Formats: sequence, structure tokens, C-alpha cells
Amino acid sequence: MTQRIVIGANAHAELTALLRTARPDLEIRGNKYTELTSDDLAWGDTYIGFRRPPLPTMGNIRWVHCTGAGVDSWLYPDELPREILLTRTSELFGPRIAEWALSRALAFTQQILELHTAQTAHQWAPRDTDTLHGARVLVVGTGDIGTNVARLFSALGAHVTGVSRTGRGDDAVFHALARVDALAELVPHANWIIFTVPLTTATRGLFSRDVMSRCTGATLINAGRGAVVDESAITDAIDAGWLRGAALDVFDVEPLPATSPLWSHPRVMVSPHISGLTTHTGAATGFLECLAAFERGDTPPWVVDRDRGY
Repeated sequence: MTQRIVIGANAHAELTALLRTARPDLEIRGNKYTELTSDDLAWGDTYIGFRRPPLPTMGNIRWVHCTGAGVDSWLYPDELPREILLTRTSELFGPRIAEWALSRALAFTQQILELHTAQTAHQWAPRDTDTLHGARVLVVGTGDIGTNVARLFSALGAHVTGVSRTGRGDDAVFHALARVDALAELVPHANWIIFTVPLTTATRGLFSRDVMSRCTGATLINAGRGAVVDESAITDAIDAGWLRGAALDVFDVEPLPATSPLWSHPRVMVSPHISGLTTHTGAATGFLECLAAFERGDTPPWVVDRDRGY
């Protein structure tokens, strides 16, 4: 039975308050994940947090509940021992990430950054703008997030193809569906390529330099994980004309190092992994749903499939 909860998060005080209100019988310790100690993990049996503490082992922890939809920090490069159960949040991030992706696409088509620069210089700078109506969009990942992205872009008249491991998705939202092994054949025809997939052994490096070289001026939008894309090739791909630009919310190393050329490239928009932030209520609710299932003797609904990576 879960008795002692260790919370490793910046918002540990808020999560502690929510959990204590719902379950005053639980013992809880909390701190930033970087400031937890081996004593904390020896004391607890359950851990709640997006990342693992920088400690040699997980102590006596037997259940980890990840507060994010992506659990790659618990699987790569070193997998959490399989005797420790891994669950994830139940919160749905699709609508928020879809709005983030659409805002970036509109910023490119309406040349918002360029117009702001002209305004700052007090320059009247008429220009031709583009439109998403009729654009060809590849959404790589057809789960909740990809489906919500496709729904918004389709509403503006874009033709959206969903790409996934199985080649399946919501036929009412996607105009066409394809398997991910066809990605290299699809990208030359795309105006927009949007990644929403989690990081797994199968998706790592999926958008490689070779695949980028087949593009013909598409704009890259990445809200999945940084390592899904060959980050080192992005600026080269833009300069070579393979890509028109990129809007990136996720990176190989976070925070993005100050030395990265992505910061200063005029055709790259950087945001600090904010497209789908976990809410305090969402984090607490997902954990409590799993805990209730345990106590009923059921399998929690949000158990991670270690072999698939999500």
C-alpha cells in the first residue's frame, strides 16, 4: 500500500496541498527534484515528478508517477528498473499544444516577427503574406495531441496527413493516413511538418538530416521531443532551402544552451518547453486516479508500456 509520497517538482508545495486535501492519510515530502536526498528516497515508497532525482538509485521507491505525458526521462538513457511501476499523468495536452502549433504557423504565414521588427524601426513595410488554406500538412503522431493539431489546421482549410507507427488515426480529422516508414516519401510534398510523437527507440532521430534533405521548403514545428529531430541539422537545412523555417519547443538539452545556433537564426522560433504545461490539478488528479485503482485491486489506467515507451 502506498503510504509515503515523495514529490520532486518545482510546484511541490502546491501538489502537496492538493493531495493532502484529497487524502489526509498520506505522508508526503516534497522538494525540487534536484534538491531531494537519498534519505528522502529511502523514506518514501512512491515518487511523483517529471524527472528523476540526480541520485545513484531510487532508494525504496516502488512506484513512479510521471507528471508529464512523455516519460522519456524515466526510460532514456537509463531505464528505470522494471520492478518499479511507472505511470503517467492522465491530463490531456492536445488542445493546448494544438494552439501553440497553430500560433507558430500563423506567425510564419503572417510574418509577425518581420512586421514587429519593422514596427520597432518605425518602418512601413508592406509585404505579401501566406495562408494555411490549401497547405499540405504532415502531422507525425496521430494520438490525442496530433489529432487536436490536425483538427485546428483542417478548420483553416489545410490538407492534413497523419503519420504514425500503425498508419491509423481519426478518419474524421485526418484527410489521409500513412505509416511512419513512408515519411521520407511524404516530406517533399509537405508545406508543414509537425511532430507530436513521444521519444522512443523507434522515434529517436526520426527526422534525420537525410530526411530533411528531401524537403522542398517545408516549415518544421516540433512539440514532441528534441531528440526526435536531428537538431544539429536544422540551421543547415534552413540555409540550404530544404526547410523554410522551424518553430521548436523541445530540444536535445534543456534548457537550450546559450551557444546553440538556434537562438540567433532568423528563421527559427524558440520557446522553452511550454506548449503543453502540466497543471497542478492535472498532476494531482492523475496520481489519485492511479492510487484509487491500486486500492481497488485494479491495474492503474495510466501504466506505461515499457516496450513502446509510452
